[in-house]
Amino acid sequence: MKTRFYGKLLGFIAGWLLLRHPAGGLLGLIIGHAFDADWLRRKRPDPYAELGLTDEASDGEIDRAYRRLIAQYHPDRLAGVAPELVRQAEEKAKRLNAAYAEITRLRSRND
Repeated sequence: MKTRFYGKLLGFIAGWLLLRHPAGGLLGLIIGHAFDADWLRRKRPDPYAELGLTDEASDGEIDRAYRRLIAQYHPDRLAGVAPELVRQAEEKAKRLNAAYAEITRLRSRND
């Protein structure tokens, strides 16, 4: 794991200079630490975890997991069940499709 420090350093200097007080340096240091620790970055969901796989999975494993899960959660297969379950299945199917598309895009870009 990489340890970044430049956010803390730049935040401290910028806070001190902008507020012209040691408290500004402390405030900048805290904001810089949040930057270094990736607290400000929005976490994207892991597409492999959505399919129940790791990033070392082969293309065949990915295809099998996707087909198995989409067959299980496809809304057309849930005729006659409660509308709430159909809505949940639609959401899960959307997430599965998005995860599969993301994995396909990542793998084609790496080739």
